[in-house]
Amino acid sequence: QVQLVESGGGLVQAGGSLRLSCAASGRIFSSYAMGWFRQAPGKEREFVAGITGTGGITSYAASVKGRFAISRDNAKNTVYLQMNSLKPEDTAVYYCARSTRTYSPDSGYNYWGQGTQVTVSS
Repeated sequence: QVQLVESGGGLVQAGGSLRLSCAASGRIFSSYAMGWFRQAPGKEREFVAGITGTGGITSYAASVKGRFAISRDNAKNTVYLQMNSLKPEDTAVYYCARSTRTYSPDSGYNYWGQGTQVTVSS
């Protein structure tokens, strides 16, 4: 059974930074692409960033490209999301997710964490 546990959310002022972490249970962590999604109040969950199993390919939503960076440490079964230059519109619950695929960083997600709140004040 796969468990994903996010941490690192919180309250930050606009222009600030946060680093989210997601610890994953289960075997062969490196076999699966991992990603981050977010859901703001009244909006649908949206893709933020994804990374392939070996970390060689990443994908980002246009709204965060150049500000956010996804990375992974397969030895620690952990994926990270470094968020810089945060804006109030980045406020949302951020979810870690695991894909069924290895080499596609933006599709096939079927396991989800419980989410961590990120609030950016203006």
